[in-house]
Amino acid sequence: MKILLHTCCAPCLIYPLKMLIQDEHEITGCFYNPNIHPCREYQQRLETLRDYAVQQNLEVLWPEGYDMENFLRSVAFREADRCYACYDIRLRYAASMAKGRAFDGFTTTLLYSKYQKHDLIRSIGETLAKEYGISFYYRDFRVGWSEGVRISRETGMYRQAYCGCVYSEKERYWAAPTG
Repeated sequence: MKILLHTCCAPCLIYPLKMLIQDEHEITGCFYNPNIHPCREYQQRLETLRDYAVQQNLEVLWPEGYDMENFLRSVAFREADRCYACYDIRLRYAASMAKGRAFDGFTTTLLYSKYQKHDLIRSIGETLAKEYGISFYYRDFRVGWSEGVRISRETGMYRQAYCGCVYSEKERYWAAPTG
């Protein structure tokens, strides 16, 4: 299959890319992550992915800008459902790109992370596949979590400490004052 692989970051790309290539799929990456906050974090993840893509000889489709406002409009006052909105925005973009560029299907590196809502990602991907008339390639890449982490550390790759959105950044770093 000719697959468009939505890619959240370079560390999460390592194992899925390896498996998809082993299965003889033709892979093109797609970096669309307006959820990532702050802008410096977005730029760090983009540059790390750009470097890794060059090393792997992987073509990647890059967005024209950083559409953080679209993400914020989608989740404002709906923080409890922010993950749904976040996955939908990114997978919808990938499905649209895949359809418009004549790919056989699309998938995402979000299926690699043990911290993501796997069943929700799969459900959204399958719904969008029907909506756009293109295949969603499902595979549980979490089995390669340890391998991807090991390789990213061994190569000195930048590894983020939170999912990416402002809410996850707060959950990761905010410690309520005591006393």
